[in-house]
Amino acid sequence: MSEHKSLEEQVIVITGASSGIGLCTALLAAERGAKLVLAARSGDILDDIVEEVSLIGSEAIAVVADVGDRSQVDAIVDAAIDHFGRIDTWVNDAGVAIYGRLDVVDEEDSRRLFDTNFWGVVNGSLAALPHIRLNNGVLINIGSEVSDAVVPLQGMYSASKHAVKGFTDALRVEVEEVDKDKVSVVLIQPTAVNTPYPEHAKNYMDNEPKLPDPMIDPHQVAEAILQAAEEGGRDIRVGGMAVLNTMLSKVLPSLADKMAAKQVDRQQRDEVPIDPRGTLYDPSHTGRVYGSNVH
Repeated sequence: MSEHKSLEEQVIVITGASSGIGLCTALLAAERGAKLVLAARSGDILDDIVEEVSLIGSEAIAVVADVGDRSQVDAIVDAAIDHFGRIDTWVNDAGVAIYGRLDVVDEEDSRRLFDTNFWGVVNGSLAALPHIRLNNGVLINIGSEVSDAVVPLQGMYSASKHAVKGFTDALRVEVEEVDKDKVSVVLIQPTAVNTPYPEHAKNYMDNEPKLPDPMIDPHQVAEAILQAAEEGGRDIRVGGMAVLNTMLSKVLPSLADKMAAKQVDRQQRDEVPIDPRGTLYDPSHTGRVYGSNVH
């Protein structure tokens, strides 16, 4: 297990920092003394979070950026170096979702999802790596239990998280094994997490989307991310269902398929969609860690 700087000595970059896991991780890291570079599309929310971090007693800067655009990700790097002089840990957390059958979802929407979920991780990883190398730092990519398993009605999201795992695994081999760098390349694989994820999703269904129970608290994922920032790691599964579902997908794939099929009804509420467009193309302005439509 690699040893890296303690959190109070670190400059941490977090993408997708305006809500959910990213926001939760930012606030927890601030409480533990880390300096933060917070990136998302929602500038107004980021400004509020920077102020909250200051009240906690730490320091943060905000960078408005769409991670699907490499030039905007490079601007996150430039801001971090200009303000803090270094990057110790980079967390690729930004993500979007689509609920709908694969044969119904528009290709444009699917490509937009991949721009954020996959290319955003690629852009962040490759932009950050030269700076992380200088500090024997940590690259943390947020995958999912569906980096191994799959879930119907979120097929393209599952595909994007498979792609994130493939990229992260290949990068780890090149950096850690071939180059022998003292850098840790970590994949975090949570199960369903109680965040605004479903309400932010583009929704093709006739009902309001939800995540299947049981959901875990976003603080569990944030704790795993911050532990990885100090200790490194490889594939870190968060939540019992993540362990079970990733194992079944490898050991008993036919059974895993049958269990996944049962998730169709468990991903829909008995109510009409509230905001079918979601945040696929537009930034969210909610700024919440937890989901609002959890009963």
